[in-house]
Amino acid sequence: MANERPDTTHFGFQQVPVEEKAERVRQVFDSVADRYDLMNDLMSLGIHRLWKRQAIALAGVRRGQRVLDLAAGTGDLAGRFAEIVGPSGLVVFSDINGAMLEQGRIRMADAGRAGNIEYVQADAQALPFAGACCDCVTMAFGLRNVTHKERALVEMQRVLRPGGRALILEFSHPLSRPLNTLYDLYSFNVLPTLGRLVTGDADSYRYLAESIRMHPDQETLKAMMEAAGFERCEYFNLTGGIVAIHRGWKV
Repeated sequence: MANERPDTTHFGFQQVPVEEKAERVRQVFDSVADRYDLMNDLMSLGIHRLWKRQAIALAGVRRGQRVLDLAAGTGDLAGRFAEIVGPSGLVVFSDINGAMLEQGRIRMADAGRAGNIEYVQADAQALPFAGACCDCVTMAFGLRNVTHKERALVEMQRVLRPGGRALILEFSHPLSRPLNTLYDLYSFNVLPTLGRLVTGDADSYRYLAESIRMHPDQETLKAMMEAAGFERCEYFNLTGGIVAIHRGWKV
């Protein structure tokens, strides 16, 4: 953000040293990992499943392709992509957080998904993959937690093959003032209360609400993707702009 000093960044509404943000985000997700799926259903009334279904449809993944799912969480996108690409394709299930990656691995094993999924703990800002290795890169509800978002976007573009596409599913900015007011009331009152009751951790869900407000709006993120080298960038507002899917192509 414009008012940040070069050596600080935002963690929710707080300004923290750049080198501390990743550790603070790790602590948040370590705290919520074992109740992550339950809280997603409760917080969104299950609507997050529809948002992810739309992202999967827009990804246009086909049999035999290679997909990199960043901030894969517990695998809602990666699991479906594994079904679509089949045994001749590959899904790389990646998350920076070890606890989340383990939850995802357990969930995929319980669902019987194996053979075409690889698990990699990786930082989206410095991906340990060769260039032009993937047909599609996705990131659902993870970009707002990245310290240097522009670096992550450049890395996503780098690992894509020509003709490949990146999709970013993320909380965004509601399109109407009344909806924004209701959303603020819900985010700063209901979410921390749910977090306290279900996980015993209100602070992590207060950070969630704050991090959403600090995330770039739809047009700003589109411009960031263009600056990272993506072409034909576009976005799709869902639920009145509470969530948006951004898509860009590598030509």
